[in-house]
Amino acid sequence: MANVTASEAQGSCLCGATRISVKQISKNMGVCHCQMCRKWTGGPLFAVDCGSEVLFAGKENITVFSSSDWAERGFCHQCGSHLFYRLKQNNQYIMPVGLFDNPQDFIFDHQIFIDEKPSYYCFANQTHNMTGAEVFAQFSSPTQ
Repeated sequence: MANVTASEAQGSCLCGATRISVKQISKNMGVCHCQMCRKWTGGPLFAVDCGSEVLFAGKENITVFSSSDWAERGFCHQCGSHLFYRLKQNNQYIMPVGLFDNPQDFIFDHQIFIDEKPSYYCFANQTHNMTGAEVFAQFSSPTQ
């Protein structure tokens, strides 16, 4: 799956107290089915890779939760909007697609933690699917 990036994008939380500006945003949108993401969002997390160059206006409205040894999740404590999943090791931001102001022509091309997806929903899109073990193997690979 080729990762195509677009230039800058802007967005905000639901109430507008936190504004987001990213230098690059992937056109390749993915879905995470892990139990933690489903508990956090109430369903699968639809997200895009925004790299590490992410700026926040209204930082004082962001609460960060360290959800694991390797990642943390941020949300607006004014309205509760989910703002990011951030990998601690390389400061990589994975962000919900719904935060961004203008449609980015996203391509739904991958699903992760497919082995944790409950049976009560499914998507018709043809995507690259990875189990949790495959995701962890990819991120722990020395070539990454």
